[in-house]
Amino acid sequence: MTKHSPFPIALLFLLLHATALTALSPTTAPAAAPTKPLTPTLPQPPPTDNNPGATDIASILTQTNSFNIFLRLMKTTQLINQLNSQLITIKSGGLTILAPEDGAFSELPPGFLNTLSDGQKLKLVQFHVLPDFISSASFDTLTNPVRTLAGNKPGKVELDVISYGGSVNISTGQVNTTINGIVYMDKHLAVYKVGKVLLPSEFFPTKKKTIVAAPTLPPAPVTETARAPEPAKVKPPSSEESSASSTQVVPTVTSGGMRIGIRGSWVVALVLGVVFLRFLGI
Repeated sequence: MTKHSPFPIALLFLLLHATALTALSPTTAPAAAPTKPLTPTLPQPPPTDNNPGATDIASILTQTNSFNIFLRLMKTTQLINQLNSQLITIKSGGLTILAPEDGAFSELPPGFLNTLSDGQKLKLVQFHVLPDFISSASFDTLTNPVRTLAGNKPGKVELDVISYGGSVNISTGQVNTTINGIVYMDKHLAVYKVGKVLLPSEFFPTKKKTIVAAPTLPPAPVTETARAPEPAKVKPPSSEESSASSTQVVPTVTSGGMRIGIRGSWVVALVLGVVFLRFLGI
């Protein structure tokens, strides 16, 4: 009688057991693809070291030689010293600077910066600084209006930021512009390049509208009907005139017969006179 080796039987048993375990185990799902962010991030700058010199804002803006006017304003207002000191002592959070290039300042009206007082120049530079660190992927999480260093009063010196499709638009109420790129970024400081100088609406107070009254029309001419001329009033005689008129002898009869009678009496008297003289023998 031929004896069978137990090796093939054991191998068959192992194959059947492995098949049963495979059938009982759940199928492994494929790895899910990474989700794409709703707003594409802006291009990131090359990595930089984290030594204290890298956080000096003046050295960062000087490297590109494109922010000379903005850097000069930060120095004359002494804001740059305040920001550098804040970056050295900061442990959480940070700052975001929206830096306009020299070409953006050339678009301002001639002599505009010279018309600003020292306080307005400081507020202008502070208007370009956000008191929080905002990475390039965090603009779509901001809630408008966005507060700046220029003031804490609601509705004043604030920005409206809209991020869509990788483009970040900024509106001040007077200026609309976009972020054109990243100048520098580390864990606490982000410096972005903007296309225009951000001018706060507070620099342009709205003029009160003067209500002009409608011109008043001249009164219509009054048409009077023609009236008949009134008879001239007879002036009553004065007391002197009345007394004079009372002393005058007014003949009551002026008829022709009376005049003839008077003449006849004169003739008779004359005849009698002649007769009387002859009688006397004169």
